[in-house]
Amino acid sequence: MKLKMLVVDDEPQIRKQLRIGLGGYGYEVLTAGNGQEAMTLAAQQSPDVIILDISLNSEPDGIEVCRRLREWSKTPIIMLSVHDEEKTKVAALNAGADDYLTKPFGMEELHARILAILRRVVVEPGFNPKAEIIVEALRIDLVNRAVYVDEDEVHLTPKEYDLLRLLATHPGKVMTHRAILNAVWGPEYGEMDHYVRVFVNQLRKKLRENPARNIRYILNEPGVGYRFVLIK
Repeated sequence: MKLKMLVVDDEPQIRKQLRIGLGGYGYEVLTAGNGQEAMTLAAQQSPDVIILDISLNSEPDGIEVCRRLREWSKTPIIMLSVHDEEKTKVAALNAGADDYLTKPFGMEELHARILAILRRVVVEPGFNPKAEIIVEALRIDLVNRAVYVDEDEVHLTPKEYDLLRLLATHPGKVMTHRAILNAVWGPEYGEMDHYVRVFVNQLRKKLRENPARNIRYILNEPGVGYRFVLIK
């Protein structure tokens, strides 16, 4: 079975060159011309490596695409850029990129970096990244950061969404108050447990939880934190 590469660049000529060049090494090559298309293809096609231009002209840009992919995917990402400044490389790596390559580059170097990444990537047994989480009437679209209950869109604030995403992508795992605060608000909020309680209560109302009808998505772990229902 051919390994699958996803090339994301807004320049058609670059996409064509990489499709031909990587195809010559025996890879199946998918291409996307913008960030939204890239995230959709990543969710639908499960590529083995994503090659992503940092300076996409339309929103979201490459950094944001990388950051959003990392919310649900562990697929290796190589960022491409015409900029060689340290701060640009740091921004890409902090967003979740695995490697960084400055344009122009040779196809042999790109291929070598792909092989190096594939050698060191460890895939967890049974790991199957999902871009959509469905539990009973609740559906979380991780690609578009959208949430639905009974197919009605639920409008969440950015923090509410980040909290729900954190819990839902770790089903059955107890998340402590401190871990939630660090991940959603930042380490400086580590002692403010009431933030979590307030936001969880808001989420429960918006998700239409109903204990009387046994409709619960976020479960209490008294004195410890919360956990999302285990997805079967």
